[in-house]
Amino acid sequence: MWTPIKTTQNLMVAEAWKELFEEEGIPCTLHWPEARRRYTAQATCYVLVPNDRLHVAERTVSNT
Repeated sequence: MWTPIKTTQNLMVAEAWKELFEEEGIPCTLHWPEARRRYTAQATCYVLVPNDRLHVAERTVSNT
């Protein structure tokens, strides 16, 4: 299962978080609540991490 760790207002910010998590060795994926707006620049996006890595991701967020 994947759990949302961050909600962003656009794709650029979501990709920055994804890159940060992946640099820390945390798998990450992005999810758009509105599928039709998936790759538009100004769409709300959820950054998801695996449940078993949530505590590590939360620590990464708190350190930034």
